[in-house]
Amino acid sequence: MLIRYSSDKNGKPHKKAVIYTKTEHSITKDKIDTDALRVITQLRDYGFEAYIVGGAVRDLLLGRVPKDFDIVTNATPSKIKKFFRNSRIIGRRFRLVHIFFGPKIFEVSTFRSLCDGSIGNSFGTMDEDVQRRDFTLNALYYDPIKEQIIDYVGGFKDIKKRLITPVIPLDRIFTEDPVRMIRAVKYAASTGFSLPFFLKRKIRKNAHLLSPISPSRLTEEFLKIINSGHAFDIVSLALETDLYMYLQPSATSLMFDNSNFEQDYLTRLRELDALIVISPDARLGQKLSYLIQDFIKTLTNWEQEVINSTSAGELYIKTWSQCRHFVLPINPQRSELEFAIKTTLKKMGVALKIPKKTTKDFFTEAKVILEQKKNSELVKKKKKRPKKKKPSGQEQISYQ
Repeated sequence: MLIRYSSDKNGKPHKKAVIYTKTEHSITKDKIDTDALRVITQLRDYGFEAYIVGGAVRDLLLGRVPKDFDIVTNATPSKIKKFFRNSRIIGRRFRLVHIFFGPKIFEVSTFRSLCDGSIGNSFGTMDEDVQRRDFTLNALYYDPIKEQIIDYVGGFKDIKKRLITPVIPLDRIFTEDPVRMIRAVKYAASTGFSLPFFLKRKIRKNAHLLSPISPSRLTEEFLKIINSGHAFDIVSLALETDLYMYLQPSATSLMFDNSNFEQDYLTRLRELDALIVISPDARLGQKLSYLIQDFIKTLTNWEQEVINSTSAGELYIKTWSQCRHFVLPINPQRSELEFAIKTTLKKMGVALKIPKKTTKDFFTEAKVILEQKKNSELVKKKKKRPKKKKPSGQEQISYQ
């Protein structure tokens, strides 16, 4: 184990970070994606620092295969873009660079400063950048060239102890960015780490801060949950910490009112996790079907609808409207939600055949069917109306 020092105000050496060598962390270079290594090597050749950071380092220490290799450097986005033709700068508020190698995307960020707190956008140093990380298990920097882990905040020991520990002070971490509460729950449930009582209590107390968060950010976090393979564990902990009512308020309300619905909903999440294991690349619509299946069952007597030969188009558009409201504030891609609804309705025995029509055509046809039905009902009502009698004298009578 090595120590990284800096000088304090008086010029005396001050311990800044612990450096773990290959014999201590046991991460081998063959576990590193070759293209991620190529990005880091090229940045180093141009004279810049570059490290693998965050979840990838955590997963490597846990013996898992990282889904993504995020990279951090002191090179600015414009410099990175200049070095890599196969890249583009993304984001307005928080500028990052995506570097493409075939289907793989590597996210490269620049060290951030603390001058604007933990959510500012100014560029800074590695010493500052680490203090902006949310939890210690995500605040480790891995140097694949020297095969060393740089640890400023005790993250290496926390991973060994299987603890979730905040880097940012507790009185600021969730008020500055409430989405960190979702991440804390997600990290604890997906890794099996312990969420300390004080942190769990703080999350419950601040859960309401998620109310003003934009649907786009909530959708991004929610999609990570259902793609994680740990949806059951994450949602269970989110329910326990009062977060799920802000991610899926309609589902949470139904679970509180109906224990059978809660049991079925959580069972469906277990099935979703099993799907991710078998088919991790399954389309989003297939995954979403597990979330809406039990809700759709409550909408009507589907066996009777099939017996009555109710129009598939009419059933579809009514179900779509209900499901769109049910998943709010989450806003998944419309075509994927439509696929999820069609998949579920077919399980209910509703014969949906729309292979050659566009979604717009189908909705137009369904609306026409509903309009025709309304018009026929109006005609029936008019037929039942009593005939108007001519008023006597100057008296005028108005029928409502």
